[in-house]
Amino acid sequence: MSILEMKVPSPGESITEVEIATWLVKDGDYVEKDQAIAEVDSDKATLELPAEASGIITLKAEEGDAVAVGQVVCLIDTAAAKPSGSTPAAEAPKAAPVAEAPKAAPAPAQPVATYATGSASPAAKKILDEKNISASEVKGTGKEGRVTKEDAINAVPSFGTPTSAGSRGVERKKMSMLRRKVAERLVEAKNTTAMLTTFNEVNLTEVNKLRSQYKDSFKAKHGVSLGYMSFFTKAVTRALKLFPDVNSMIDGQEQLTFDFIDISVAVSGPKGLMVPVVRNAELLTFRGVEADIKRLATKARDGQITVDEMTGGTFTITNGGVFGSMLSTPIINPPQSGILGMHNIIERPVAVNGQVVIAPMMYIALSYDHRIIDGRESVGFLVAVKEALENPTELLMDNNPTKALEL
Repeated sequence: MSILEMKVPSPGESITEVEIATWLVKDGDYVEKDQAIAEVDSDKATLELPAEASGIITLKAEEGDAVAVGQVVCLIDTAAAKPSGSTPAAEAPKAAPVAEAPKAAPAPAQPVATYATGSASPAAKKILDEKNISASEVKGTGKEGRVTKEDAINAVPSFGTPTSAGSRGVERKKMSMLRRKVAERLVEAKNTTAMLTTFNEVNLTEVNKLRSQYKDSFKAKHGVSLGYMSFFTKAVTRALKLFPDVNSMIDGQEQLTFDFIDISVAVSGPKGLMVPVVRNAELLTFRGVEADIKRLATKARDGQITVDEMTGGTFTITNGGVFGSMLSTPIINPPQSGILGMHNIIERPVAVNGQVVIAPMMYIALSYDHRIIDGRESVGFLVAVKEALENPTELLMDNNPTKALEL
């Protein structure tokens, strides 16, 4: 017998622990080399764990277990032969057994009440006290009817007699490591930054005209759609060059300002919010931005995104408008200092050159760290984004949209 110990590989720098999200095989299964055998959650992404060899697998960790990088999570018997696909020969039919007369079921034994019946263990009592629930309201499943810690965890306070016969079940499940990390980072951002949000509105008439005029030829030439994200990304990179403090972050007692622009794009995936990074967005064409965002969003939603593709980023764009959000105050993605929130597009009456017209309008929001970004920079940045989106031909396309969209 030749046994291979499979250890948790390092998903990336600074990650010391992962969580077994799902086993894709069962104990005793035959696995092929490079076959995906598990999905593991790190605090940055969900990754697949491939088998390092072919053989019979023995699992050494349960779903939901937190395991250290380098820890053995399964064994593979590489000497085991691959099971044959043939089925066993059919056995001769056996005579049907003679049915016996049904016997009366014995009466269930009545539980004997003791001093333990209905009493709570110390751990259970603490939990019940926090929930303001009496132990007498909980049916104990422990020895002699004692209320266990698990009984207390699952106990739900009574709010009187239900007015309907509908379900009142409560599901309790552990959050994924990625979701817990997102929660931790959001609280960190609120507690450690001097976060402030400023707002503006954008008339997207000119953007819509360009999209309508060029969308068919753009998709035919490049194989991707001409969406709003390329216009917003180009407008943001222009504004960040004009106001470099927004493209900076605090490191201890120092401020780091970058001469490159890596845009984190918030994507809602099956495991929660992810922010893959578009590298050197300031150098990309409209086609380059659309293609890169599509590639990263697809990988994030399919659970194929890597840690490296989600690490870094100097500024974030999030689009709540795809879910119908009218207005929000996005939370900074630390250690970054700024995040732009896009919202839904609503046709509204607005004044243009002294005339009331119906125009496609969007509210935009910039949340920023006031410790290093002052009001002048924050408001100026948002105005620069607005200006570029309301005059994209001149400010984003050098007065030649055909050339800009062909590259």
